[in-house]
Amino acid sequence: MRWNDRTVPSVLSQPSARSVRRFRLVGAALTAFTVALVATGCGGDSGSPSGKDAPAKAETAAAADRVEPLASTPRPELPVTVPSADGRKVTVDSADRIVPLTGSLSEIVYTLGLGGEVVARDVTATFEQAEKLPVVTRGHDVSAESVLSLKPTVVLAETVSGPAESIQQIRDAGIPLVVVKTAKGLDDVGARIDAVAEALGVPASGSELKKRTQDRIAAVQKDVPRPADGEKPRVAFLYLRGTASVYLLGGADSGASSLLEAAGAVDAGKESGLKKDFTAITSEALAKAAPDAILVMSKGLDSVGGVDGLVKIPGVAQTPAGMDRRVVSVPDGVLLNYGPRTDEVLTSLVDQLYANGK
Repeated sequence: MRWNDRTVPSVLSQPSARSVRRFRLVGAALTAFTVALVATGCGGDSGSPSGKDAPAKAETAAAADRVEPLASTPRPELPVTVPSADGRKVTVDSADRIVPLTGSLSEIVYTLGLGGEVVARDVTATFEQAEKLPVVTRGHDVSAESVLSLKPTVVLAETVSGPAESIQQIRDAGIPLVVVKTAKGLDDVGARIDAVAEALGVPASGSELKKRTQDRIAAVQKDVPRPADGEKPRVAFLYLRGTASVYLLGGADSGASSLLEAAGAVDAGKESGLKKDFTAITSEALAKAAPDAILVMSKGLDSVGGVDGLVKIPGVAQTPAGMDRRVVSVPDGVLLNYGPRTDEVLTSLVDQLYANGK
């Protein structure tokens, strides 16, 4: 998702949990809309250079930014009545015209094999198959008028989708709207796939996709390197939007902890005592977190001028990660989706984090 500058909180203010969760969903906010999914070494630094003066090297080999649908195209068995995460019961009669309101939900729908029925997208649906669809959000807000103009038969939203007035306007028009709980970690992957598949009348395909996804994630975790000294790398997740002067350090509720722990790392922000989602970066907070590596979204890194600009943010250069220029960069459109491509995200994270045997 993208938003207007007015929706970006000042780094001097305390961001709300809802607003920063939206950041997690939005991907790149202030730059171009297209992003390449990098299987190994996504933008920025490719891992840990041999010395602190060594320049970070960006990987140039990028896989196509595409989802991988199941082999068979499912046939929805409808109508179905399903629970919505906002406490409602919603009856879906048709999946002929689907509007997913977040990129992560679009990813699930397409991977289930129902991409041909999707008629619109949110701007965080960055993958190739969806790129020509009309966009139905303005900034990060849903445009009810745009959604309704496409005559959807079912709309899929997340608990952070809004504004509430737009969601209600869609419902008042008689459109079935199912809310799916926003993901916070790897444990949410299966439940989200099930929720979408059940709402679209393809539960068997949901079970197949859930198993495929969980098997792939488990395979990546099985091969996570074990450092010779037994010390897990400490990784700080930084949310950066340089053009808006937004520099945030992730805490326990940032959404990145689960990925970092699955990669055999320690979430440095969480471990340093930051219990909320994000807090403004300060030299003191970074010193306490003392990360060995820094995790960023690719476009966030671009927005501060790459690794050279990142280490100019107060406090970054003084951390072990800053001194070693050890930066892990993953595309905005997939990092925290917790869906069918999470194994690729985890692979990229592991490959970069343990580059050169570190």
